Amino acid sequence: MPRPVDLADPADPAGSAHAHAPAHAPARPAAAPLSRRRCLQHLGQASGAALAWPLAMPALAAPGGLPNAAHGDSSPEWETLRQRLFGQRPLLAGQGTVQLTAPLRAAYGASVPVRVATHLAQRDERHVRRLHLLVDKNPSPLAATIELGVAAGQADVETRLRVDEYSHVRVVAELSNGELHTDSRYVKTSGGCSAPPNRETLHLRGKTVLRLAGELRLGQPVPVDLTVIHPNDTGFELNQVTVMYIPPDFVRHIRVSYGGRPVFEAETDFSISENPTWRFFFVPQGPGELLAEVLDSKERRFSGSLAVG
Repeated sequence: MPRPVDLADPADPAGSAHAHAPAHAPARPAAAPLSRRRCLQHLGQASGAALAWPLAMPALAAPGGLPNAAHGDSSPEWETLRQRLFGQRPLLAGQGTVQLTAPLRAAYGASVPVRVATHLAQRDERHVRRLHLLVDKNPSPLAATIELGVAAGQADVETRLRVDEYSHVRVVAELSNGELHTDSRYVKTSGGCSAPPNRETLHLRGKTVLRLAGELRLGQPVPVDLTVIHPNDTGFELNQVTVMYIPPDFVRHIRVSYGGRPVFEAETDFSISENPTWRFFFVPQGPGELLAEVLDSKERRFSGSLAVG
């Protein structure tokens, strides 16, 4: 069962401003080289148009030879991604509409807590329609594309990511009026996609748990935690016994509805940590059932539900 996680980083005052992401007890995966094929499949579906983002900036070297960068910097990888995903559409950078929180220094690259907060009520006339969560330097940089409707009430989400090397983590919010807003954080950690796997809970694979993470108030946004027990193998992890790579095997689609109405839907990849955990919101209007339906890359289907009210 997920528990709140402290995002505070003494070296990162901005990151400490939001200090609760759902956590989970991990188990790690690994296996045969899964190139950027899947990411490119995502990217190949993207549309284009004009854009205004700062030009790519070379990574600076920190004392000791490690790369360093400011939170708002670009990167060659991001320049390629944004062109393929958003074409020439303008991206409005800053934290006025969407804000990303992540630790500057993460202790464990396979489980980096991130929080996306939006400063916009989910109303029919103007709301966040979609969130893209990216890690520039991961083998598969597009970690998730999340669809959110007005029924969510509040377009804030939290999860945990794998970060393979020092990299920017980014969010791009697409609004119902077509605007794109983005924010980014530079995260110093490594090894997230090849961390030794934890295979202790494989017998629970697919167990899907929903729980309310706040007080139930009818007509008001209520946070929900969703955890799917799954190794989310990346394809880059080595089996310590067979010394063979563990084939990729990860959750790729999650859909949550309340009373038959969709409130959260995500296309995900192995850049999400093992045992994928999400926190999101929904607006209960009366007694009903939250239903989570999960599909993984092996075409296995899982589900979980929670009676509300």
